[in-house]
Amino acid sequence: MTRLILASQSPARTKLLHYAGIAHEVLVSDVDEDAVQARYGVTDPHDTALLLARAKAEAVAALPEAEGTLVLGCDSVFEFDGEAHGKPYTADVARERMLRMSGRMGVLHTGHWLVDCRDTDADAWEDSPADVGSGATLGAVSSAEVHFMEMTAAEIDAYIATGEPLQCAGSFTIDGYGGAFIRKVDGDPHAVVGLSVSTLRGLLAQAKVGITDLWTGGAADPADIRAE
Repeated sequence: MTRLILASQSPARTKLLHYAGIAHEVLVSDVDEDAVQARYGVTDPHDTALLLARAKAEAVAALPEAEGTLVLGCDSVFEFDGEAHGKPYTADVARERMLRMSGRMGVLHTGHWLVDCRDTDADAWEDSPADVGSGATLGAVSSAEVHFMEMTAAEIDAYIATGEPLQCAGSFTIDGYGGAFIRKVDGDPHAVVGLSVSTLRGLLAQAKVGITDLWTGGAADPADIRAE
C-alpha cells in the first residue's frame, strides 16, 4: 500500500485526513520558518504559504524514515489588509488582530507540497509496480475568503482565553471555538482548516497516485478521532 506522510504537527490537518478516510503517518519537520523566509526574502502571503509548505515537505523527505513514501507538507498564511499573518503566539497580538478583523474579510492561503520518495528504478516495476515512484516534487496553493461577524471585545477576550487562536494562522479556526465568528467562506472550506483534500487529490494524480489508493476503507469514527 502507498504510504503518505504528513509533515505537520497540526491536529486539525491530521483529523481532516482521518475524517476523509485517508491513511497517513505524521512526521514533523524541524524547519525554522523565520529562517526560511529570511533566506528567500519577503514574499506575498500566497507565495509564503507555498514556500513554507515546500520547506517542511523537503525536510521530512530527506529523512531515512521517508524512504518509499509520499510526503505532504502544508502551511497556512492569513492575508489581511495586505499583510501576512502567521500564528500570533501571544494574547496581545491575537487581540489586536481580531479587533481589526471584526466584521471584515481576509484571505486564508494554504500551501501544499508533495514529494514522491518512492523508488523510481525501472527494475522495481516487476516486483511491485504500485510502489514505483514518479520522482515528482510539486505544489499548489488553495485560498479562501473568510468573512467575519462583528465580535465584541468581551467575546474576543473569552476566545483568546481558550488558547485556541494563539497557534493558528490568522488567530482563528473554523473547526473549533472560532467557527462562531465566521459568517461565510468563499472558496474551499478545507483550505481554512489547513489542508485541501481536493488539492491533495490533484497533486497525487500528478504523481500517478489515485487518492482512493490511500483510503482506509471508510472514514474514521468521530469518537475514535476525539479520543486521540
